[in-house]
Amino acid sequence: MSKRKYAPTHEWVEGKDGILVVGLSQFAVDQLTDVIYIDLPKVGVSVSAGQAVAEIESVKAVSDIYAPVEGEITEVNSVLATDASIVSRDPFGEGWLFKVKPSSDDPTSHLLTEVDYQAQIAGQAH
Repeated sequence: MSKRKYAPTHEWVEGKDGILVVGLSQFAVDQLTDVIYIDLPKVGVSVSAGQAVAEIESVKAVSDIYAPVEGEITEVNSVLATDASIVSRDPFGEGWLFKVKPSSDDPTSHLLTEVDYQAQIAGQAH
């Protein structure tokens, strides 16, 4: 079972050493289809949970990406600037979006577990 947690807005979070990696779920990527551009947040910016911090553009639509936790952006996946399609191919690996240093001791307590997230998207997949 993954230690990954999810925001209702389809971002995932996985943490190591006090830094949380953020990306988009497979469900979100499947809904977007072919990702062609991503506008990532700036390093050093403080974000609030639920705040729109980035944009992703696909052949179908432009969508906001939200910060799943409160904290400071410490790194962005700069490879996506030249090849945004990595998000479509590998959303849980090389297609990660940005990293956040959380500003609280329990930054993911409000997020969904994998089981809860799967239940949420089961109702949206029609």
